[in-house]
Amino acid sequence: MFSTVPFLRRVGIATALSCAAVLQFSGCTTTTASKSSTSTTSETRQSLNSAADATLSRLYQASPQSKELVARARGVLVFPDVLSGSFIVGAEHGNGVLRVGGTEAGYYSTTAGSIGFQAGAQSKAMVLLFMTDESLSKFRKSSGWTVGADATVAVVNVGANGRIDTDTAQKPIVGFVMNNGGLMAGVSLEGTKISKLAP
Repeated sequence: MFSTVPFLRRVGIATALSCAAVLQFSGCTTTTASKSSTSTTSETRQSLNSAADATLSRLYQASPQSKELVARARGVLVFPDVLSGSFIVGAEHGNGVLRVGGTEAGYYSTTAGSIGFQAGAQSKAMVLLFMTDESLSKFRKSSGWTVGADATVAVVNVGANGRIDTDTAQKPIVGFVMNNGGLMAGVSLEGTKISKLAP
């Protein structure tokens, strides 16, 4: 007979890990923030910025044309490590940094859920490019932003020669998704929620 205990235990662990990650990143505690927590938050963000640089470097290697697209973007949101763990009900979580004009303009978290058999844990990186001032402004003003509900993200299709589909590249918001094998094709970001983390 199928037991729900292991399943519930896995869901509980995944939820606890996600909450812990958010709390650690934002430096939130139930007591007054100390110098130690401020230092930890600063170090975590520094590490995130380094990981974002590495993610962009990987993107440029996979598709050299993407570098030109990133340079034209009004804002670049990089999630270097979005971890998904699932068994029947899945959950994704990751932290990222928004860069405007080449400098850090805010830190964000992303979450998403799915239903279906996807046993095991996987990691991917996401890069969202806001190609217009309007799309960037709407994103930055939102208190909670969801792909599909608040805006459409055109996930880029890259050909065998690394060339980007020109039609997709002209959309207001363009997305890249990568795993260890490189750029992922046929990926949907529908339902992905992005929220700003505390300063």
